[in-house]
Amino acid sequence: MPKTFTDLTRHALNGPSMGTRWSALFHMPGDFKTVEVHAAMADAVAEVDRQMSIWKLESDLNRLNAAASGEWVALPEHLMKVLGIGLAIGEASGGAFDIGMGDAVAAWGFGVAEADETAIKVARLARRNPAYDMLELDPANQRARKHADMRLDLNGIAKGYGVDRLAETASQHGIEAGLFAIDGELRALGKQPDGRGWAIAVEKPDLHERAAHSIIELTDSAVATSGDYRHWVDVGGRRLSHTMDPRLGMPLKEPPASATVIAGDCTSADAWATAMMVLGKQQGLELAGKLGLSVLFLCYDRQGEEPTPGPPGW
Repeated sequence: MPKTFTDLTRHALNGPSMGTRWSALFHMPGDFKTVEVHAAMADAVAEVDRQMSIWKLESDLNRLNAAASGEWVALPEHLMKVLGIGLAIGEASGGAFDIGMGDAVAAWGFGVAEADETAIKVARLARRNPAYDMLELDPANQRARKHADMRLDLNGIAKGYGVDRLAETASQHGIEAGLFAIDGELRALGKQPDGRGWAIAVEKPDLHERAAHSIIELTDSAVATSGDYRHWVDVGGRRLSHTMDPRLGMPLKEPPASATVIAGDCTSADAWATAMMVLGKQQGLELAGKLGLSVLFLCYDRQGEEPTPGPPGW
């Protein structure tokens, strides 16, 4: 006999990861034991962090960063997958999403160390080629090599992949419906027990408080938001976004307040949200229309600095 709504118990799991917290919300029969799935989810996101963190000196990503140009580096499966997705979205976005911006990220103080004026000058003057031209992957042999001196950074995609790993782990433990998140990246499996999708708030871009701008409903899809109002530096009294302009090696000068993307998986949604911030509303919506992406921009009225909705792509 199938389980009814009243037979199900709501479970909410969470834990630390990637400098923030992961969470999982799902409904299962009352006798469902969460200890095993909680441990498996924690292990899954910890594995992503171990492989892709720029903060962990021993991470696999940092091993690749430390390797000389032309040197093949053996890499684990998950990192290879994320590098491949990152390069593909980099090319599809015309370089707006670029995983090779690690030097600029670090120079401007968004990495392990404080901002460094000398490093900023070097990053801005560096001759740049997109990562999709400078990083070669060999999936058959699980290895990669750089063709230039470059520093990779996966902060614009790794959390999304972590969310996908949470969802995959849930499915492996018999959970067919749920909502999984790390920070502002979320993925929904199935529907809630009452048949509704999962309600997700698109945050109002506000430095001083957290409030919802709008609500969307997800079913078997993912959403990610990138914005300039949570992670930024103050330079000469001007707030600069953590999102780098790959063309200039510096933070975006006048980015949208935020870009929210819905996609089939959270890895792609995460990366495309960053790409849309770089492209801006006009170019972003044009490309989204060609690719069939669902995008929502919130844009500043530059006189009053209040966010106003850009034309929705969904």
